[in-house]
Amino acid sequence: MSVFLQFGPRAETHQLSVGGVTMRVVTEGEGPAIVFVPGGDQTAEAYSEQFSRLSDSFRCITYDPRGAGETQSPPPPWAMNDYAADCAAVIDAFAGGRATVCGLSLGGLVTQQTAIDFPDKVQLAIPMGTSAYIDGFTRDWMQAEIDLRKDGITLPDYFLAPHYAVYAFPAKALHEPELWEQLKASYTERFRDRDPQATIDQWEACLNFDCREDLKICPVPMHVVAFSEDVQTAPVMCKVVSDLAQNGTFHEIPGLGHVSMTRHKPDVVAKKLREILSAELVQQ
Repeated sequence: MSVFLQFGPRAETHQLSVGGVTMRVVTEGEGPAIVFVPGGDQTAEAYSEQFSRLSDSFRCITYDPRGAGETQSPPPPWAMNDYAADCAAVIDAFAGGRATVCGLSLGGLVTQQTAIDFPDKVQLAIPMGTSAYIDGFTRDWMQAEIDLRKDGITLPDYFLAPHYAVYAFPAKALHEPELWEQLKASYTERFRDRDPQATIDQWEACLNFDCREDLKICPVPMHVVAFSEDVQTAPVMCKVVSDLAQNGTFHEIPGLGHVSMTRHKPDVVAKKLREILSAELVQQ
């Protein structure tokens, strides 16, 4: 496996400009459309392993969100409604105006907000590692990361992977020697070049997010996926979303961490997504 995530040769890259935002969009496959929304600090490549497992049956679509990759947007602050409008524009341009939306972390919040703001465009919402409102440990940790950057503190290269990987993967995964070598190289490279202000802008949008009341009246079917070993968004946080949603279903995958869909257990996540998609789309 390559240290760095990358799309296969059948994937196509596009550029979409709308509302002052120019987004890099990647597509692959034919069939019912799924728009995958990356998490905080992630680019479209975060879904490359899901593309390789699902594009045989689905039209997989993803993009660089505001504050990451090649996407250019108006200056911050950005609200979650801005992220949702970007997702809706991708749905219109590449999915014929209606699609399943699936996102992890920040992408999970965007998934919820897109379903709330554009219910006619979202056939099915699958937020993963998500929350209706961020509080407790997760809020304090995210605020600390924001404040650290505002104070001008830069973590040295040797500390990047040991710091960030523990929030992304379960303990058993981190002690797999081959996987750890991949994570150490990729996380060091990824966070070494990460713009501190972009992280601040993305994460502040997450901390300002609160859709608890809106979920109660959102008609879109919402399948919420939690990971049992998730430190960032524990299953209890995800369960709040499914409980509040007008048409919510909760799934908890054992043994996985916040970002286990990449490198660690992409097959397990793809199998769960295929299961949800197949059952829900047949019903509709």
